[in-house]
Amino acid sequence: MIDLKVVHLNTYDGNGGAGRACLRLSDALKASGIDSKVLVYYKFGQNPKIDTFSKSPLQKAKAVYNILSERYYAKWLSKSVKTPFSLQWFGRSVINHPDVKNADIIHLHWVNHGFLNPKFLAQLDELEKPIVWTFHDSNAFTGGCHVRYGCENFHQQCGNCPILKISGKNDISHKTWLRKQKAYTELNFHIVAPSKWMAASVKFSSLLGTRKTTVIPNTIETKIFKPYVKSEAKKILKINPDKFVLMSGFMPSKNDKHKGTPYLIEALEILSRRSGIQKENIELVIFGNKENAEMPEFPFKTTFLGTINKDEHLAKCYSAADVFITPSLEDNLPNTVMESLSCATPVVAFTTGGIPDMVKHMQNGYLAEYQNAEDLANGIEWLYHRPNKEEIQKAARLSILTDFSEEVIAAEHIHLYETLIDLQPK
Repeated sequence: MIDLKVVHLNTYDGNGGAGRACLRLSDALKASGIDSKVLVYYKFGQNPKIDTFSKSPLQKAKAVYNILSERYYAKWLSKSVKTPFSLQWFGRSVINHPDVKNADIIHLHWVNHGFLNPKFLAQLDELEKPIVWTFHDSNAFTGGCHVRYGCENFHQQCGNCPILKISGKNDISHKTWLRKQKAYTELNFHIVAPSKWMAASVKFSSLLGTRKTTVIPNTIETKIFKPYVKSEAKKILKINPDKFVLMSGFMPSKNDKHKGTPYLIEALEILSRRSGIQKENIELVIFGNKENAEMPEFPFKTTFLGTINKDEHLAKCYSAADVFITPSLEDNLPNTVMESLSCATPVVAFTTGGIPDMVKHMQNGYLAEYQNAEDLANGIEWLYHRPNKEEIQKAARLSILTDFSEEVIAAEHIHLYETLIDLQPK
């Protein structure tokens, strides 16, 4: 293996799924002997493993201005929908930073919110280095949206955007598409898609359909997200060890389109009415921030754990559950699904996005028909009545160790990096 210096660029330090995935990859690469560093636009935390472009008070103030401006204008120009949209009007140059200049590989992750707009992305070409870009959502190949749902305008040149208040052939989404097209013409980069679904989406896009794409999943800390004895984990959460525990991540609103909360509520209502289901034997556990949120009514006793900041405790929470339910309607490769499986807790989810890359139907979980609450209930009931729950739990853990462990994912990235360096003009 050749000596490699890799610099990862992300907007935030672990704030959101992309930040977590970026840091996990960097740690996995370091464990495999690679000189890997994470540089973020704005740093919230104190993690010494992460450096930032915004160190001085002036740089921080400029970053905050860019981030808030980007988010404010996007919200102002968008309809009142939950779909995130980026204008990418604001940005900053990174090509003079010593860690970027000295890197052998520049690895981009999530670079929105006033960080790398099309102009500053194209500028990276001046460094004449191999560039890898992991797509944590769809924004890189759309005219602004991060989650597409059924919209196929990205197959052409966007425009007539269903998210924008003022929509038409030459609307902001089309103009953003044109700016991206110009930037991508100048910049050569290799795409990493964390899921087969994302890779297929890229192929359909007018912006990047002909670009080389490699499917490499995100990784996870398998020594942290590991199984604990279920009865003991339930006791830690003050739950009766004999209860069948359903777990889900908290969704901000029952109207939240992206996370599919109405389907979860409906599925639990259906489940509660079925014969053979003892309601008093089931408890629903939800983690995540529920402050200022509209609280739905659930048909089972419900415990809210709030935000969990320590991964070790989160792993015990997953371990306490008999099933993790995610009703998400579009997700690339959700961390929660991988975390749950790594803790030997089977997952019930819709067949959507990158979830089928992780959940194998009736082996380590259950893949319900898309947007079918009754089938979501079928999946939970299937696990509830399983006589061999331990076999499914072991299969869940093994699926992560086999396909998503730090060693496996680091090796796939290193192979890609070395291939791209070999292709560089000498």
